[in-house]
Amino acid sequence: MPGAPRAACLAALLVAGLVAGCGQVGGSQPAPPVTPAGPASAPDGGPAVAGTVQALEGSAGFAVVDPRTGQLAVALSNPPRLLLRPLDGATGQREVPLPGPASDLVLAAEGGPLLVPVATTGSLLQVPLDGGPPSRIDVGGRPQGAISVGGRVVVASGDRVVLLGAGRLLGADRTQQSTVTGFTDAVRLAPAGSKVAVLDRAQSTVSLVDPATGRAGPALRAGNGVVSMVADRFGRLVLADVRDGELLVFAGDPLLLRQRYPLPGAPYGLVYDARRDLAWVTLTARNEVVGLRMGGGEPEIVHRFATVKQPDAVAVDPVSGRVVVVSASGAGLQVIDPERVVH
Repeated sequence: MPGAPRAACLAALLVAGLVAGCGQVGGSQPAPPVTPAGPASAPDGGPAVAGTVQALEGSAGFAVVDPRTGQLAVALSNPPRLLLRPLDGATGQREVPLPGPASDLVLAAEGGPLLVPVATTGSLLQVPLDGGPPSRIDVGGRPQGAISVGGRVVVASGDRVVLLGAGRLLGADRTQQSTVTGFTDAVRLAPAGSKVAVLDRAQSTVSLVDPATGRAGPALRAGNGVVSMVADRFGRLVLADVRDGELLVFAGDPLLLRQRYPLPGAPYGLVYDARRDLAWVTLTARNEVVGLRMGGGEPEIVHRFATVKQPDAVAVDPVSGRVVVVSASGAGLQVIDPERVVH
C-alpha cells in the first residue's frame, strides 16, 4: 500500500479505536442504540454460481457441518424444521420439526448435539445427531444465539444472557440457571478465553461475560451494524458490519479494536475455518462469498465465488474445507470446493 493511503488507513483505525473505547454500555456514556441491521436485498441475475447447487424445499436461514460425522444441518422455514443429511449426498436425510423458526444453529461439540434457539417460544432445543429425540429448555426472553463453553451452555436472549448449569442439556440439572442483564438485543456469542463475547445488535457493540461470576464487562461500539461474530485461532473476535461494509477484529481483555478491513457488498453470513485460517463471509448485496486469510498483518481475500441468490448463511466443513452457502430466498444449497473450483 502506498505511504499516504496506509497512513490514512492507520489514522482511521486509531480514531475508530478511540471512539470504540468511549462507547461503554452501563458506564457514564452508554453507546446510543442503532436500528438493528439485516442482510441486504440480493440482486437478480449475475454470473453462474460456483460449485454445485441442490434444491431445498423452502428458504434456509442457518447451516452447520459436523466434522466428526460429516453431517450437514440446515434450518428451514415454512414450516420450521431442521434438515439433517450427509454432506456428501442426500441419502439418509431426515427432518426434525421445530416449534418456531430457528434463530441460530450451533454445534455444542464435534459429534453434536445441535443447539437451536427459538425466539418465538423463548426456548433452546438440543437436537442429537444420532437420531435421538430433541429436548427443550425454556430460557425466557427471545433466544437468538447459543454456545457451549467450559461445560456450560450460554444463551443470548435479547435483553439478557442466560447461563445454564453444567450438564443441564443432558438432564443432569434442569434447575440451575442464572441471568446477566443490561443488554438490548444480544444475538450472537463466541468464545473469548475463559469468557464469552456477546454481540448486541441493537447497540452494535461487543462485550465480555464471565460465566464463572455472571458479570459483564464494558461494551465497545463495533461499527454501525454488526450482525455476526466468530472467534479465530489467535483468540481474536471477527465481526461483520453489514451497514458499513467492514470486518472488525477485536482482541484482548479488556477488548480493543485491532483491525478494520473494508469489505463492500453488505457482509452478513460469517464462519471460520481454523484448520486453514480462513474466514468465509457472504456478501448479500452481490450474491458472493469471499474467503479471507486471517493470519497476516491484515485480512487478505484469497477466494471469491458467485453464490445462489440471497446468501444469508454460510458453513464450512473443517475436514475437507468445502464451503456450504444456503439461500434465504429459496434458491437452494450450494457446495463449493475452493481448491477445485476455478475463480
